[in-house]
Amino acid sequence: MIRVVLVDDQMLVRSGIRGLLDLTPDIRVVAEAADGAAAVAVLAAAMPDVLLLDVRMPNGSGIELLRAQQGKLPPTILLTTFDDDDALFDGMRAGASGFLLKDISLERLADGIRSVAAGATLFRPALTERTRAAYEQRGGSRAPPGCERLTGRETEILALMAAGFNNGEIAAALGPSEGTIKNHVSSILSKLVVRDRVRAVLRGLELGYI
Repeated sequence: MIRVVLVDDQMLVRSGIRGLLDLTPDIRVVAEAADGAAAVAVLAAAMPDVLLLDVRMPNGSGIELLRAQQGKLPPTILLTTFDDDDALFDGMRAGASGFLLKDISLERLADGIRSVAAGATLFRPALTERTRAAYEQRGGSRAPPGCERLTGRETEILALMAAGFNNGEIAAALGPSEGTIKNHVSSILSKLVVRDRVRAVLRGLELGYI
C-alpha cells in the first residue's frame, strides 16, 4: 500500500482527491494538513511514501515547505494550476519530484503517485511545453561552458524521464536493455552536470531539450 499525505488549504480539494484515491486498491491518504506549517508534524507522524503538496497556501506555502525541509521530505508531487509557472520552477529547484493539475483524472493521479513512489520523476509532456516556453520568456539560460550536448537517443530518454517513466518502462518503450537505459541516464546526468533525475528534467527544460 502506498501511503500518501495530502497538504492543501482547500477542504473540497482534499476531500475530492481523498475520495478518488479511496477507489484505488493500492493507494491511501493516511493524513492531511491545511498548510505547510501544519504539515511538518503530520509528516513526522504519518511517515508517508508520497507527499501531495499544494503550491500556494497561506501560513506556509508548498514552496516554502520544500525549501525549509529540503532533503527531509518524501517524494513530493506539487498540485498546481496552469497559472503557476514561476512557482513550478521554484518547486522543481527545491526538490519536487513532479507536478500534477488539481483537476486530473483518477487514472493519471494514481499513475503519477505510483511512478513517484517508485523513484521516477513526473513532469508530464502536456505541461512541459508550457513551462519551457514560460522559462524562455523569462530569459532561460543556454548550455553552460563545458556542458556536452545530448545525443538524439539521450534526448528521447530525457523526454520519457520527464513523462514519469522509470528505467524499466523506458527500456520497454525503446527496445534496449534496462542496463543500457541506466547507462544512458548516467550519461545524461553527467552531460547536464546534475546529480539526479529531477534536476536533469529541469535542466532539460532550461536548455530546450524537452
